[in-house]
Amino acid sequence: MPRNLYRSLKNRRIAGVCGGIAEYLGIDPTVVRLIWILSCFLGAAGVLAYLIAWVIIPEH
Repeated sequence: MPRNLYRSLKNRRIAGVCGGIAEYLGIDPTVVRLIWILSCFLGAAGVLAYLIAWVIIPEH
């Protein structure tokens, strides 16, 4: 059965993007959030990527 990527409704802090990615990968959402925060500090590409993911990934 194929898995689909959705924004999370239960693991949500801002828009559920990190929670949805964590559910898809089967890992803890905190790990995804920490990676996202690090990417924001290392070049601000994380903020743009988050906003794009917020628009592209559907809510489930």
